[in-house]
Amino acid sequence: MKMIILISASVLLLLTGLLGWKAYAGVNTYNPMKSPVDFYSLSCKTLDGADFQFEQLKGKRVLIVNTASKCGFTKQYEGLQNLHDTYSGDNFVILGFPCNDFANQESGTEEEISAFCSANFGVEFQMMEKVKVKGSKKHPVYVWLTSEAENGVSDNSVKWNFHKFAVDAQGSLVGSMRSGVTPSDKEITDFAAGK
Repeated sequence: MKMIILISASVLLLLTGLLGWKAYAGVNTYNPMKSPVDFYSLSCKTLDGADFQFEQLKGKRVLIVNTASKCGFTKQYEGLQNLHDTYSGDNFVILGFPCNDFANQESGTEEEISAFCSANFGVEFQMMEKVKVKGSKKHPVYVWLTSEAENGVSDNSVKWNFHKFAVDAQGSLVGSMRSGVTPSDKEITDFAAGK
């Protein structure tokens, strides 16, 4: 009887772990569609406070990532910088959006975030202002990314830091990749390379 209980508990633990990992490693891809709200009409401020109009992204593949400095996934900054180094000359852009929405893992100021990214990972890709990626004060970029009524393809939910969204060179949302999908995973490198 104890053996059956032990085996049942082990199976339950394994299934729970696999489901939990899927929540962090899921990938959704979408066929390009014209969105009800034009991606290129969006804007944001950069980490240093400059205006950034998304119309300058026309013709470029864009990877949008919500970032944090004190997260188990923070080391992905290194992989993101490697993607930037490898593909940024090929009409590929990364936009990092620091957020403090998950377990207070990005509590720093813009200046502290900038210093952290530079000193620890040599980040040169475009970092944006700290934003909300969920809730009633969600930034308009994240409203577009997570609302089918705006992006035209899917409602999405950002579950944790380093969730990645792929927007093609025509401004269509074509991918949503959870935190456990790393910058070196095939889904992301293929997108960065324009495959």
